Amino acid sequence: MSFLPFVRLWIWISAFATLAGWALSLLGQLNRPGYAVAFAAFAIFIFCRRKDFALAPAGKFSRGRKFFRRFRRPLPLSFAALAVLIFLGGVIYQPTHYVALTYHIPRVLHWLAEGRWYWIHTSVERMNYSGCDFEWLFTPLLLFTNSGHPLFLFNFISFLLLPGLVFSVFTRLGVRPRAARQWMWLLPSGYIFLLQAGSAGNDTFSAVFALAAVDFGSRAWASRQPRDLWFSLLAAALMTGVKPISVPLLLPWLLLIIPLLTVLRHKLISTTFVLALAALVSFFPIALMNKLNCGDWLGASLETSRLDVHNPPIGILGNGFELLQDNFVPPIFPLSHWWDQHVQSLVPRAWMMDFQVGFFATGELPTEDWSGVGFGVSMLALLSCVASFRTNRSTKQNGELYSPIPGRLRRWALIVPWLALLVYCGKAGMGSPARLIAPYYPLLLPLLLAGAAQSEIVRRRWWRALAGGVMFLAFVVLALSPDRPLWPAQTILSRLAAENPNSPLLIRAQKVYSVYASRSDPLAGVRDLLPENISTVGFLGGPDDAEISFWLPLGSRRVEDILLADSSAEIRARGIEYAVVSGVHLQANGVKLDDWLQQTDAELIASTNATLKVSAGSQPWFVVKFKPLEK
Repeated sequence: MSFLPFVRLWIWISAFATLAGWALSLLGQLNRPGYAVAFAAFAIFIFCRRKDFALAPAGKFSRGRKFFRRFRRPLPLSFAALAVLIFLGGVIYQPTHYVALTYHIPRVLHWLAEGRWYWIHTSVERMNYSGCDFEWLFTPLLLFTNSGHPLFLFNFISFLLLPGLVFSVFTRLGVRPRAARQWMWLLPSGYIFLLQAGSAGNDTFSAVFALAAVDFGSRAWASRQPRDLWFSLLAAALMTGVKPISVPLLLPWLLLIIPLLTVLRHKLISTTFVLALAALVSFFPIALMNKLNCGDWLGASLETSRLDVHNPPIGILGNGFELLQDNFVPPIFPLSHWWDQHVQSLVPRAWMMDFQVGFFATGELPTEDWSGVGFGVSMLALLSCVASFRTNRSTKQNGELYSPIPGRLRRWALIVPWLALLVYCGKAGMGSPARLIAPYYPLLLPLLLAGAAQSEIVRRRWWRALAGGVMFLAFVVLALSPDRPLWPAQTILSRLAAENPNSPLLIRAQKVYSVYASRSDPLAGVRDLLPENISTVGFLGGPDDAEISFWLPLGSRRVEDILLADSSAEIRARGIEYAVVSGVHLQANGVKLDDWLQQTDAELIASTNATLKVSAGSQPWFVVKFKPLEK
């Protein structure tokens, strides 16, 4: 049972969703009737292209039986068990990924309220300048269900596609099949892939497109079919449309496909259509909007925090250190606070000035906010690489690896992803790089695992024991994750904390799990202070404040963001009578609440405290009412 039809279908679904989003926005019809027409058009297109999705010749079931027999083996069975647990976690819990709550979901709600994509009046500039493909994919689901609950399905489907793509890409780039059969299950057990598979985050979502772009490009060397190059082109475009951070990964892709462009010379009309579609589903449309609205293709100039490193050597050293730290830190690390203090005291001040605040930091447990592939996968990959140098090369049994890709080109395809990572490290100063480079990991690993020696290593008893340990740690991380704990965390921790009231570790654990438990609706207590049945809520918060609570229940009201510079007349012109104000945001900008109330002719109705992040602690929030304009 080939995985390719599912990958092709996923590429078409993702491309269609992005194209439909932009097209309906252009027409001002980002609504249910507009999507109904778009769905009908897509159904007709899929019917016409149904040969792309044929699973097997009619009447042949041997492939299916072989597929299910594979899951009797330990690693595939472990992956299947992890997938079941991930699905259960996604069904039980609402989205808790903080970035998704801060801008992924709210930006879509703004677009739907307006009936089109538009440049949102907000202090959360990421709502405007970031790639849109992931959001366009879940826009119709949010529109028709009025619920954020099923949004994890898009990451979950991508997670299920990873093993087949990993095996295919690895074997085409020089990893022997015996080794690739083990790593196709191990790599997806990396913590970032596990944790975001049940999440609404978009960091791992583009990993499928990064792999598919290279996979179809590699297949084209054997098939010489334009269709493979077209799918490769669409996958590469979607990869950049999800996150421009992935743009350096175009380097290995271009290396593979440029020598094959002559294959397209007899299909110029179809190729032109695919190129136009690829441009529309790539980062290009939002880059153009950024240029028109803020004069910057990437939009990074809008951010007040440091996103770009101005000294590439420092960027490479700083990002390199943080990537090693986040990927090799133990999965249960109660000393993280002590460790972070010592690390940050040793890091040169010049480095600290080039990165976002909190850059050199870890956590007690892996979460989807900062994790990389994690300790298990990283350590096993390192040990496998070291062992390959000690393996007697005379024990090779598989001879030379056959591949239609020329040997020199294939070797460069192994190296170039690491050069792409250097490009990223030399430029990016954003926090949690181990999370951000999720699409890079599958293309970085083949260089460490290529060669016949790995076929011998994966058969050794010590390696199999360690592989089992990797999977065991994956189950532990998934079960303990504060994002979606698969155990009665608050009940048990409350009892333990009551029995041991002087234990700072238990107090910390109870607080973390408690905050994460309410993270999907972090400001519910503030929302309760608002009058019922109001259609519009003003929101004055900072770039890291989540406004999602005031959209809930979805479809009941609209949130209008307020900036500190907005005048009283501007606020009232947008139909805002009541607003929620962040006390921390006012304080960060040196503004007193009384002065702002006087400036906007508003009065304080209520105040309370709420915790959005454990690290930030409890923060003051205010509910205000704007006085009617005098006639």
